[in-house]
Amino acid sequence: MTATSSDLPVYRRQDADSHPPLDWPDYESTKLRHPLNAPLDLPQRLTEVTGPLLGETALGPLDADLTRQHAGEPIGQRIVVHGRVLDDAGRPVAGTLLEIWQANAGGRYRHTRDNWPSPLDPNFSGVGRTVTDEAGRYAFTTIRPGAYPWRNHHNAWRPAHIHFSLLGRAFTQRLVTQMYFPDDPLFFQDPIMNAVPEAARPRMICAYDHDTTVPEWALGFRWDVVLRGTASTPFESELSGAADLTGDDEDEA
Repeated sequence: MTATSSDLPVYRRQDADSHPPLDWPDYESTKLRHPLNAPLDLPQRLTEVTGPLLGETALGPLDADLTRQHAGEPIGQRIVVHGRVLDDAGRPVAGTLLEIWQANAGGRYRHTRDNWPSPLDPNFSGVGRTVTDEAGRYAFTTIRPGAYPWRNHHNAWRPAHIHFSLLGRAFTQRLVTQMYFPDDPLFFQDPIMNAVPEAARPRMICAYDHDTTVPEWALGFRWDVVLRGTASTPFESELSGAADLTGDDEDEA
């Protein structure tokens, strides 16, 4: 049987109340990035919502452990970041592909355009991925990233953070956000953090988790991702038309 356009799921757009605007004056890059015209809704066709499919078979054994991807040990404080991906009713979202990327302990990315004078770590690439289980759980073992300078404004430093990308059952469902660490002294001058409405900013900050902390090995941090609703995690792609990962269409406008 061949699927038709009427058989395809309709992916509901996110609520925008807790998410950053596409143009934020203090964040210099948005002047060049943000759209100047109203967005256009493009129809979701069979190729967008059916493939390629991503799942556990596409993962390598060390994809979720960024500290074991090279021959030697990376420099820095080892951490375990874990949590759940949930919908607005608190239900787990299983089978979600999570990808992360981050700077090393010295605050440097392994990227050709990152050349500030902080050392590269030959044993740390800063990228990983995993898939949520049936309870919506995920976990990464990695190195706590360092802060780094950027040229957005005078003496600008990004707080330590880890980038998260979430993919649902199709490429039309990609969401991107950042996770920060508690009590970072650099929050006050970071326009990316401050572009998010104040009430929603704590949802981007992980919490120390002593139960997950591994004795003599790694500190534990918990960070849940909520896809929609009043407790939703702020997403960078929110107002650009990113869809949620649940596939619900029960109250599609």
